Amino acid sequence: MSELLIELFSEEIPARMQVRASEDLKRLVTDGLTAAGLTFAAARAYSTPRRLTLVIDGLPAMSPAISEERKGPRVGAPEQALAGFLKSAGLASIADAEIVKDEKKGDYYVARIDKPGRKAADITAELLPAILAKFPWPKSMRWGSGTFQWVRPLHSMICLLDGKVVPFEIAGIASGATTRGHRFHGNTSFKVKSFDDYVTQLTAHKVMLDPADRMATISEQAHAAAKAAKLQLVEDDALVAENAGLTEWPVVLMGSFDKDFLDVPGEVLTTSMKQHQKCFSVRDPKTKKLANKFILVSNLTATDGGAQIVSGNEKVIRARLSDAKFFWDQDLKKPLDEMANELAGITFHEKLGTQKDRVERIAELAAQIAGAVDAVPEDARRAAQLAKADLVSGMVGEFPELQGLMGRYYAEKAGTKADIARAIELHYKPKGPTDVVPKEEDGDSVAIAVALADKLDTLVGFWSANAKPTGSGDPYQLRRAALGVIRIVLENDVRLPIGKTIISGYRLLEQPRVTGEIQDVEDLKEDLLSFFADRLKVHLKEKGARHDLIDAVFALPGQDDLALIVKRVEALGAFLATDDGANLLAGVKRASNILAIEEKKDKTTFSGEPEGDLLAEPAERALASAIAKAKFDTQAAIAVENFTGAMNALAELRAPVDAFFEKVTVNVPDPALRQNRLKLLSEIRAATLNVADFSRISG
Repeated sequence: MSELLIELFSEEIPARMQVRASEDLKRLVTDGLTAAGLTFAAARAYSTPRRLTLVIDGLPAMSPAISEERKGPRVGAPEQALAGFLKSAGLASIADAEIVKDEKKGDYYVARIDKPGRKAADITAELLPAILAKFPWPKSMRWGSGTFQWVRPLHSMICLLDGKVVPFEIAGIASGATTRGHRFHGNTSFKVKSFDDYVTQLTAHKVMLDPADRMATISEQAHAAAKAAKLQLVEDDALVAENAGLTEWPVVLMGSFDKDFLDVPGEVLTTSMKQHQKCFSVRDPKTKKLANKFILVSNLTATDGGAQIVSGNEKVIRARLSDAKFFWDQDLKKPLDEMANELAGITFHEKLGTQKDRVERIAELAAQIAGAVDAVPEDARRAAQLAKADLVSGMVGEFPELQGLMGRYYAEKAGTKADIARAIELHYKPKGPTDVVPKEEDGDSVAIAVALADKLDTLVGFWSANAKPTGSGDPYQLRRAALGVIRIVLENDVRLPIGKTIISGYRLLEQPRVTGEIQDVEDLKEDLLSFFADRLKVHLKEKGARHDLIDAVFALPGQDDLALIVKRVEALGAFLATDDGANLLAGVKRASNILAIEEKKDKTTFSGEPEGDLLAEPAERALASAIAKAKFDTQAAIAVENFTGAMNALAELRAPVDAFFEKVTVNVPDPALRQNRLKLLSEIRAATLNVADFSRISG
């Protein structure tokens, strides 16, 4: 078994593309080898700013010989069919095929194809140029006069199989066994014999091949530098990974900036240093406030200990932070209300008006929702009126990711109530499945009202504009908005009738509508509720809930209180896990099946209460009595949201239902008696419909 080593050495690959590119190289090469009949033991891919590397272990010297039999058309088939068979089988003439006798279906042709094994080196030499010519870079470039494209100019290629060069050429570059080390510390050529030798020599030439090793080095050095300065590193895994993609030999250094900049919010300083210089922030471990220091990652070990590198970064940081301070100072001169008025000049969507139109809708909707979360309606309205104001600020124009947060800071500086200021920041949350939601227990009731209003207005608006998500796209992130509503409602146990709120949102949308047709609000509501049901299934499935139980509850009329739906689903799931629940489900389905057959046969429905004087058998009288009691008890329990109690009431039906089917014949000759017993079956179904539509439950 042999080792295949591949390295593609180029100018600097953008950090954001490296991991994906190494994975693509591994996938394309291993898939190609497998398709050619070459198996292998393991494959590992690596990347640095200047190279993609792949090593495959346990590769056989040759692919196995293949002998296959391909069935062809019948003897005497049309010429076109014969020609197609010959082409697919690779035969020169029909005389090269064998004829197989078949007395029943007729004689037919068979091609027996023997393919000898091929050398792994030949397969590799054929495979790699094809892969490199169509490599899936997000962006690529041409250089010189050739047509070959790569992310950056390609300089050299290593391709070694068991230590020997696999010869091939692309873009005038021949494969070989030579590469180069670090751009500054080891910029000399050297030959390699194997992957172990390759890694050893790269290390000697100041290149850490494995991105994980570079990330670990950056993290360890950054924490050590912060600790030495009696400070604490502001953790940022994404920034660690980005710096690992910018360096082949990372060296951590610390710089500083003027303390005057600390008057600017810490998040602004951190964002500025991260975006512009890829630098880490540090803070005082006691006060948690940002310190006037930063940590940078260099790609070399400087002879002066890094003094010149630090000095250069400090100059750039000073300029960038000066810009940030300018935006901060200028924004503070303009009240949030004035910023909010400027939203009238920003179009939100051509069919949904301006950002100011939208803010007015959100403010009214937030005031309506406030009561459901024990928030003061006028506070919710005020928070919504200011929530988008910072979109026109200079700071958010420079750093869009700070929207909401900057609005909170500007509101606090103006003396706005604390819960209103917090709502300005938190109303965007959750921004994703791992983000936190505003919590009522933390005093964020106003934020919850505004967050729900914001997301519901988005959903209703784009639904009315017929810009719903499709299977292939969701450009307005409406799935995320719906999931945000679901998480806020469930994690805070908010009692909010979503259907009614959708209608309210649509009524608010009708007045300032710019273009578009007015839709039937009930149709829009039902469609959007169905969308919520699908999102709820996805959310609960991740927590182990059954999607059919969600369908069974949503099928009941008026189910738009998400918190209650989930409680009902949980109680239903627990009930069906018991013997009583499982057996009752079987009984209900049996009753439903009989009803479906008989109703189809008679072309009628058997609904309504059965007549008492026709209940001839003790088992049917007992069942009728149990149904009446179950109906009353389940309705009483559901009225006080005691879903466990409702399930317990249903459990009382199990024995009477079992006894009925054991002792009573439904389809008897007497028409009146048969109809009465079918009505009794219908009542079984009606009793369970207080809890869920059992017909939608699998099992």
